[in-house]
Amino acid sequence: MSRNGDASAEEFLMKKYSRLVRKEIRFLFIMGADSDDLLQEGMIGLVKAIRGYVPENNASFSTFATVCVRRQIRTAITSYNRKKHSPLNTYVSFYSGEDEGADMIDIMCESDIDNPEKIVLAEEKRNEIYKDIEEKLSDMEKDILRLYLRGLSYSDISMETGKNEKAVNNALTRIRLKLKERKPEN
Repeated sequence: MSRNGDASAEEFLMKKYSRLVRKEIRFLFIMGADSDDLLQEGMIGLVKAIRGYVPENNASFSTFATVCVRRQIRTAITSYNRKKHSPLNTYVSFYSGEDEGADMIDIMCESDIDNPEKIVLAEEKRNEIYKDIEEKLSDMEKDILRLYLRGLSYSDISMETGKNEKAVNNALTRIRLKLKERKPEN
């Protein structure tokens, strides 16, 4: 019905599968972006799925929608990581609009992007996390963590690694415990 232009059918599918989108973005984020930005990208993927679904291709709509949503989210994350739009996302206006009376220098000093100390500290923290992952996790746990962070479900990880879902669940529990044991920050 949606393919024939029925807007209420499309709205029904959007509501029904919005939970799928939320599931796909639950552990993902884009640095400097709002969580709603990823939700919006996921919903765009869902709209593409609704409008591009062909039942004759012998795939369920749910499977097709999941693929479309994941692709749209990955594309958004990849695009952001290119930092192509960084100047637009981090610009500060010379004109006092909302911040009436605020000086340009005050606004610039508050930004973490322009604070070399915070940039260096963030880089050090990221390197510590990577070091912990390398030292504390087994190769299987690293593979499962990589797939999990890509947004794959337990069953997808299970198929990808050849492990059963219970083993995937146990590995993720161990990963959480091992990475939680990090040294407290000074």
